[in-house]
Amino acid sequence: MLIRVRLSVMVVTLLTLAAAASAEERPNQRHQPRRLPGMSDEGTIVLPNQWSLKPAGKQIKLGDFPVQVALHPKGLWAAVLHAGYGDHEIVIVDLKDEKVLSRVSVPQAFYGIAFDRDGDELFASGGEYEVVHRYAFADGYLSGHRAINVAKSDETFVPAGLATSADDKTLFVAGGWGHALAAVSLEAPAQATRLKFSEDSYPYAVLPTPDGERLFVSLWGKGAVAVIDLKAWEIDDTWPTEPHPTEMVLSPDAERLFVACANSNKVTIIDTKTGQAAETISTALYPKAPNGSTPNSLALSPDGKVLFVANADNNNVAVFNTSEPGESRSMGFIPVGWYPTSVRFHPLDKRIYVANGKGLMSSSNAQGPNPNQDPPSSVRQYIGGLLRGTLSAIDSPSPNQMARYSEAAYRASPLKSDFAPSPEPEADNPIPAKVGGDTPLRHCIYIVKENRTYDQVFGDMPEGNGDPHLCLFGEEVTPNLHALAREFVLLDNFYVESEVSADGHEWSMAAYATDFVEKTWPLVYRGNQKKLDYPSEGHFDIAVPAGGYIWDRCREAGVSYRSYGEFIDMGKKKGDPAVATLPALEGHFDPQFHPYDLDYPDVKRVERFTEELHQFEKAGEMPEFIVLRLPNDHTYGQRRGKPTPTAMVAENDLALGMLVEAVSKSKFWQDTAIFVVEDDAQNGSDHVDAHRTVALVISPYCKRHSVDSNLYSTSSMLRTMELILDLKPMSQFDAAARPMYASFQAEPDTSGYRHRPARVDLQARNASSGWGVEQSAQLDFSREDAADDILLNEIIWRSVRGPDSRMPPPVRASFVIAREEEEEDDD
Repeated sequence: MLIRVRLSVMVVTLLTLAAAASAEERPNQRHQPRRLPGMSDEGTIVLPNQWSLKPAGKQIKLGDFPVQVALHPKGLWAAVLHAGYGDHEIVIVDLKDEKVLSRVSVPQAFYGIAFDRDGDELFASGGEYEVVHRYAFADGYLSGHRAINVAKSDETFVPAGLATSADDKTLFVAGGWGHALAAVSLEAPAQATRLKFSEDSYPYAVLPTPDGERLFVSLWGKGAVAVIDLKAWEIDDTWPTEPHPTEMVLSPDAERLFVACANSNKVTIIDTKTGQAAETISTALYPKAPNGSTPNSLALSPDGKVLFVANADNNNVAVFNTSEPGESRSMGFIPVGWYPTSVRFHPLDKRIYVANGKGLMSSSNAQGPNPNQDPPSSVRQYIGGLLRGTLSAIDSPSPNQMARYSEAAYRASPLKSDFAPSPEPEADNPIPAKVGGDTPLRHCIYIVKENRTYDQVFGDMPEGNGDPHLCLFGEEVTPNLHALAREFVLLDNFYVESEVSADGHEWSMAAYATDFVEKTWPLVYRGNQKKLDYPSEGHFDIAVPAGGYIWDRCREAGVSYRSYGEFIDMGKKKGDPAVATLPALEGHFDPQFHPYDLDYPDVKRVERFTEELHQFEKAGEMPEFIVLRLPNDHTYGQRRGKPTPTAMVAENDLALGMLVEAVSKSKFWQDTAIFVVEDDAQNGSDHVDAHRTVALVISPYCKRHSVDSNLYSTSSMLRTMELILDLKPMSQFDAAARPMYASFQAEPDTSGYRHRPARVDLQARNASSGWGVEQSAQLDFSREDAADDILLNEIIWRSVRGPDSRMPPPVRASFVIAREEEEEDDD
């Protein structure tokens, strides 16, 4: 047996991580050292989302977002499939020498890679190109490439999980977006048969039984496993699971099917004789933790006694003793890298291998975006293309090592066993210390903007940790943002959890993005075939987190809520009212408020909101939670005839100032807190980290004229609003996030705010010629992030700094540093 004694789940005291860097003391920031993302003095790696890493074992550098590992059945090799924003490729790793042997690029991939039974051939998903790549494999190298067409070119099938039959004559292919299963004859690949599942099933992984009679297919979107009778070639049964079933493994006797369920904290264990769930395992650090562990991959020791589960968002592998059916017991946790996507146990060397999708740590990158270089070289400097993964190679741990690993896994998490906020506030802080606590605040207004880093806007503020050389839209362009930061609180250590808008709006509204969103947006943003749609903001049921969105929590708690443009689409025709993308927002949004549309001024959006604000005053009540979208700081780049980036950011700034002034003059001001954040910081320059962004807190109860340098993220903002409104956390991330206590004080200052007029020409238009005009004409601005942000940010930079000015190298999450750590066997 791999781990020789049972270890109970360990609950250890969470320790405060040492600061990565200290700030100079400021008059209103005494004894508040600034803790930055990166390597800490204790050897842990602080992430921008407030969690930490201390990965076990040795790390082998891979590529852009590894999503699946296939172990060679007879040798010490691993094939790793990459499906991030940048290069899609298959990397072959020599596990004995712990090095990459070879790389093969593919136009596109998705989850799906498998050896045949003898290891002579390798198959890999071709994504939206509707092929499966077939290679001969020998001594760590691939050759003889052939493409197997599994769908017509105009069809949307998107190969996902793959497996060969027991006789290696048939390849089974899950069609993720085709909601179907294909069986391809490997002797005559043109011959293929199909089985159709219900719409929105999203088949993910396939697993044949050893006897060749049945095939299991996890239905990612349906919370079920389909059972296929291979002889009859029909769906024999459907077995329910927890949400988002992904990978599956069978016990050696084939009587238990283990299913990782990624939109939960659980693994469903099914009795294959009855089809009933025999057991459910919680993989979270604490049994009753909110959603957020994201168990998306699993492996079983050859004797079936030890189960390994990769918790993507907890950055660990949960280990269970499964020797007794129905009585699985936790053996602890192994800390790994950032967002583990695949875990495997190799019977030949008795090691555990883990693909860490986002790698190991944040650090500076060597080059900034350069539109003069064509991808793929330039995409490595794009935040979406910097998910530089690693492969962890971990020796089978002894009991003592397992205990140390478990302790390290708990220390890496800021989540407490009682899920209470931490640290506790001062006794008179207006933000409650727990849900249900007293507060003088009754209303929260949450304003979401688009795509700016801290340095791009606040880099010129000497009060904070900024770099003026990176500041594009300083006080001359954004007088209201600067005035609000000075009059209320400057937040110079605030980060988004997201990389782009697709996961950004999910994190902004749910403190979580599902595995569907995380694994789909890179394909959408690459835009190779343009078959897949933007996976966020209520457009797919499968994207909805199990913990729901903040308006779901409001509804549960009886808190009134209203959306202005968030998760709202334009009407079908020009002039039609806007429409909600989710049922929970029906009757809780303003159909006259204009959603994302760069041609519609943000000032007009605020004028519409102000009309309703006056109506609320007449009625005597305003919704307790309001979310409002001001998107135009996204800009049009240098698109001919459109407002210049400077004009658009300045108009967005004016709109924000007008909104704050209107609220501060209303009867609701005295018990209101306004929170402002960018949905993501995508691809702008920042000298600390690409995830650092512009954020504001505005309220009579704010600490006026202060700087708050605590490490916060969007989840901190959500947690603070939840405490005010008496809402339960939506995920482990808002439950664990530091509330923004330090930005508030007990005594209110009810003096209002007067907006600052624009200092630049809001009517300025881009010229018909010049650097970036032709490039901007080719960009898609129909929705957020549809444009190439590598190029867009360079265009914005040169529009402000001049056509001959080169964008300096920003600091981003580069995920490229590999560290080695060998643990002594204390057996």
